Amino acid sequence: MKFIADLHIHSKYSRAVSQEMTLENIDVWARKKGIQVMATGDFTHPQWFNEIKTKLKQSEDGLYKIPARLRYDKVVAGG
Repeated sequence: MKFIADLHIHSKYSRAVSQEMTLENIDVWARKKGIQVMATGDFTHPQWFNEIKTKLKQSEDGLYKIPARLRYDKVVAGG
């Protein structure tokens, strides 16, 4: 199976990264760009890891996804 992936995304907790780099906004841009699989290297940051655990849900294929209730059609400022 072929898919488009970006396996090196930083979060709002990284230095010199926009505070708009939330899971919800990352999801919006990934869908706009046709990216199907994303990964973050910031999972060791306690606050980011907590957001990941709280917001993402494991799917049947073993990946974690944003639930429909958190999906936006456009980027949300201050998200």
